[in-house]
Amino acid sequence: MAYIDCVVDTNPMAAEISSVSNHIKGTTTAVVAMQTAVVLAEQKAADHVCDNVTKGFYALMRSQISQKIAKLQSEVDSHLMQLNAQRKQLLGIKTRMERDYNMISRRYLKLFNGLNQNLKQRVFELDRPTVDFAVREVEKVSNRTKYLTATVPVSQLESLAVSQKIIASNVKFRGLKVINSMTNFLADMSEQKKLTDRILLEKGTVENSTLSVPVVISECNFDKFDSKNIEVAVNNADLNKQTQFAIKNAVNSNIENIEWQASKEINREVKSEFSKYLSGSSGSKRIKDMANKLFMANSYQTIKNGPL
Repeated sequence: MAYIDCVVDTNPMAAEISSVSNHIKGTTTAVVAMQTAVVLAEQKAADHVCDNVTKGFYALMRSQISQKIAKLQSEVDSHLMQLNAQRKQLLGIKTRMERDYNMISRRYLKLFNGLNQNLKQRVFELDRPTVDFAVREVEKVSNRTKYLTATVPVSQLESLAVSQKIIASNVKFRGLKVINSMTNFLADMSEQKKLTDRILLEKGTVENSTLSVPVVISECNFDKFDSKNIEVAVNNADLNKQTQFAIKNAVNSNIENIEWQASKEINREVKSEFSKYLSGSSGSKRIKDMANKLFMANSYQTIKNGPL
């Protein structure tokens, strides 16, 4: 085997390796800087995400709490309205019970007073002479100076006049008590009779009857979008609240089935009432003329299909 001895120059390779080492050091520095920047970017991104998650969580909790507050507020308002309605009903029941109690107490007071009077008369009848002596004779003897002041045989004119005035005042006072008692008795009997007539039925059978009640239906536009508002007015003088509410519900439920027809002219009674209000108004002549012009130019409609 042949042996060849040769000399190889390694300086270029060493120079290249040295340059590669320098580049590797630069790359290492760049990688470290990039890693540092990546860590900072990740930290900033994590902080941003955490802040947004925390803010969103608090916003969600605030929204849920606001919704619960609104829901509970509406429930409290509804319960408050219900309690107010029940309070009014209880007050009405209390007033009605007080009126019934007073009526029944007066009735039984008269009854027991009558029974006491009858029992007193019966007890007096058991021994009339003794009772007359104990009640009448003894009372006359004890009150002789008061009842017989004007029958003194010897007295002066001044004392006689005073005695007569005392007896006259006593008689007037007793007469006033009798008149007041009769007045109270007659008033109680009249009130009792009216209450009995309202409660009791005159006949044994109940007959159904139909009552016509006038109703005023007004319709108006309250905004520029032609939104209509319908109001129903009934007589509040002769009808109670429950009847008024039932009539309004019946009219509102059948409001869509009502057919209207235009009237040819304004009713004379309506014209007369409007003229009275217009003449009694304190406005100027221009306002009155404009109101009269609008009234005459207005058109009225009446119900075509009769009562509801």
